[in-house]
Amino acid sequence: MDTLTLGFTPGDGIVVTGAGSGIGRAVALGAHAAGLQVSAWDLRPDGLDELAGQGLHTAVCDVADADARAEALAATTAALGGVPRYLVNNAGPSSQVPLDFDEAVRISVGSVRGLTQDWLDAGPPDGAAMVVTASVAGNKVGTESDWYSASKAAVMGYVRHLAAHHADRIRANGIGPGMTDTPRLAGFAESEMGHRILARVPLKRMGRPDEMAGPILFLLSPLASYVNGVFLPVDGGWTVTQ
Repeated sequence: MDTLTLGFTPGDGIVVTGAGSGIGRAVALGAHAAGLQVSAWDLRPDGLDELAGQGLHTAVCDVADADARAEALAATTAALGGVPRYLVNNAGPSSQVPLDFDEAVRISVGSVRGLTQDWLDAGPPDGAAMVVTASVAGNKVGTESDWYSASKAAVMGYVRHLAAHHADRIRANGIGPGMTDTPRLAGFAESEMGHRILARVPLKRMGRPDEMAGPILFLLSPLASYVNGVFLPVDGGWTVTQ
């Protein structure tokens, strides 16, 4: 992705969760290109080695585990020379994974709230900002997966809470990706269902991970310094046709 600096101060720190692949990886690489010090976190180590080879700090971390979060945040703070100014809450289970509703909500929503609170308690610098990867699911359309729709709506409710009541400490926003060409949706565009659904997207294709990373980085950046509490659909116009 061709990334402008977007007004970021070179050397500022950022944590990107779920950075081993897909949208998270694109955000981590885009932030690195913009001059930020990046700590890329993922539940699995595969995918992080390549990022480490490009000079990014990495941490294997289950963000649903409080002890693991604390350990990763401490290591990140030490490696980056201070508490990161920016946080991207991108990690979360795929909608295609069969999960118990209550457990899925605990993982999906609890991890976002838990990591954000850990980060705030650590004391990020002035001008801090957080973006969560939500979804058009639950916020614009209902999906077959009850826990996925509920969780994605819930994390945006949390974003609005932060924006309304903690704006003295951070700006908080969320994006709502539509169908995105990541490993989780490998082969979808070629499937019968994929052809049917993508025919209803005005741009007639899936989004690319870098097309999600750009809006995320903008919302974090000083260029968006008066943007707070928004839900930004990034879906090729899909939901306006529903």
